[in-house]
Amino acid sequence: MTRWENYLSSAEKIIGAYTGSLPLHHFLKSFFKEHPYMGGRDRRWISQLVYHYFRLGHWGKTLPLKERIIAGTFLCETAPNDFLAVLQPDWNERVSLPLSEKAALLPAPLTPDAIFPLITSLSDSLDANAYAYTMLTQPRLFIRVRQQKLDKVKALLDKAGIAYEVFANNTTIALPNGTKIETIVTEKSWYEVQDASSQQTGALFLPAAGQRWWDCCAASGGKSILLKDQQPGVQLLVSDVRRSILENLQQRFAAAGIKHYDARVADLTAPGFVASMGHQQFDGIILDAPCSGSGTWGRTPESISFFKPEEIGKYQQLQQKIAHNVVPFLKKGGALIYITCSVFKQENEEVVSYIERISDLRRQTGGVIRGYDQGADTMYAVRLS
Repeated sequence: MTRWENYLSSAEKIIGAYTGSLPLHHFLKSFFKEHPYMGGRDRRWISQLVYHYFRLGHWGKTLPLKERIIAGTFLCETAPNDFLAVLQPDWNERVSLPLSEKAALLPAPLTPDAIFPLITSLSDSLDANAYAYTMLTQPRLFIRVRQQKLDKVKALLDKAGIAYEVFANNTTIALPNGTKIETIVTEKSWYEVQDASSQQTGALFLPAAGQRWWDCCAASGGKSILLKDQQPGVQLLVSDVRRSILENLQQRFAAAGIKHYDARVADLTAPGFVASMGHQQFDGIILDAPCSGSGTWGRTPESISFFKPEEIGKYQQLQQKIAHNVVPFLKKGGALIYITCSVFKQENEEVVSYIERISDLRRQTGGVIRGYDQGADTMYAVRLS
């Protein structure tokens, strides 16, 4: 058995054992820990094969597992490689062809709904076909340059020989996946690792000095750091239901040099939550809502295979309950920034319609952020006031 056949066999074992109960990268880490004889090259190739398989979504479900893994590699790779040269040499010679021409060589039709079966649930302004096919490509790594350090960051990337793209805003930089940016730019306060679409949500904030803002589902604090970078003079409250997440946020704030803020653990759906907030009022509230995360599935393609459609409705109910409980704390004339990293209209447009029904708030600007056009996540962000 050749090295490449061994890789294929190992990928089959992993896919057969994986149940979706934990993120795929954690499962792979455990698998390789149990097989310490595998070297770095082995682990990279086997991992790649597994991810290629899951990028196919529901395509070719009736085909043998080996065929699907090989087909996934053919579709996801763009340059000839030893794996295809050994196992499917005809495809290896054609691996650089456009996707439409490669699809014509497959044993089953490659349709958008085969890759992404929930295509009818997408937000209306998304190009459903284009979005589905982007599942075959891993999104890029992005950083946001802070403190006007662009020239210094570029100099370090040039010195390290790293290819990169600077966006027109002169703060967003796209990097190849796998770039160890922390070893290249060692001064952590110069940048934040943040997807390009997430960075784009900041255009809706428009904060002013002295205003009170509340990041109510703050998680690791990326949006709050973006807010503070725009206007250091805002008074900031961050909250999250998970204490451990807030501890991570505090470490991230310290690395970013952010010192003046308040933090609290809060379950925004708890019966006593509204009373616990007292009479606080905010000029701006960022509601980066818990969601399906479907706009990030290009990074976690295993989600396509294991996500249950009924979960969308459950997330919508949670989002509506949170919105119902936080809107009363917005000052008259204030702004609510509603954000998800979902592509489903139930979590996006329908929740905004709900907010408009229960309050005087109206959508002012924003909508779907089509990250798939630039190798980034796809998100939804709206400013209501």
